[in-house]
Amino acid sequence: MTKIVWDQTGERVYETGVDRGVLYLQNNLGVYNQGYAWNGLTGVTESPSGAESNKQYADNRVYANLQSAEEFNATIEAFTYPVQFEQCDGSASPTAGVSIGQQPRKPFGLAYRTLIGNDTQNTEYGYKLHLVYGALAAPSEKAYATVNDSPEAITFSWEISTTPVDVEDHKPTSTITIDSTKVDADALADLEDLLYGTAGTDPSLPLPNEVLALFSGTVTEATPTAPTFDGETNTITIPSVTGVIYMIDGEVVTGSVVITTDTIVTAKAATGYKFPAVVDDDWLFEYSA
Repeated sequence: MTKIVWDQTGERVYETGVDRGVLYLQNNLGVYNQGYAWNGLTGVTESPSGAESNKQYADNRVYANLQSAEEFNATIEAFTYPVQFEQCDGSASPTAGVSIGQQPRKPFGLAYRTLIGNDTQNTEYGYKLHLVYGALAAPSEKAYATVNDSPEAITFSWEISTTPVDVEDHKPTSTITIDSTKVDADALADLEDLLYGTAGTDPSLPLPNEVLALFSGTVTEATPTAPTFDGETNTITIPSVTGVIYMIDGEVVTGSVVITTDTIVTAKAATGYKFPAVVDDDWLFEYSA
């Protein structure tokens, strides 16, 4: 047998910091196909709840020990937030520069990074990517104070709850954590290309099944083909390409689509597929009156 030895060189690992926050808006299909940088992120406090013991008694003894469902909640703190987050915070802008409150709150996804350090490489040792799905922000307090001789920037804070999403062969989840020190570097790079975008693709938050496929080595590359357009009939013809999903305004489209206004068609990789690093995934078609 091997004797336990504590605190060996290189094994004194710790976690610190938070950065690279990204907000992803959820469309009506539950897809997070557009990401926005969250500057000024100062903290994310994860607060899981539930999983409480509920003992059942019979024959004067504990017959079973049941656990309640576990839920994921968190608190986001930041000096500022993307303007797109306003609709997640119950605001609407009827006209530029004017916002009204107490509006419906839009679900969103979130990604952020924490650093992993050790005693030999400090925070260069690695990092963890944290992905959050089905988040909903609750109304929050905003404290404004006079400028004085010790001025401080206002810190905004939001309590969020989540609705889990499906994961193949597992219970639904609201969170995924990826440890850069343990996963395949190429798969991690592919995930970061999706999360942060590339020269040819917009940032997006892949659903859990897509994330797991990346790291299981079952992802196939697919290249979207541009739809064709008949200007006389204002008809877009959507091509059929394995591994590619075409959408208009967040709705999946196939076959022929007649447009009545200028229309953008976007392409998204299906579960188990990915696009090349540089690819055209959106096309504008102009309506001809």
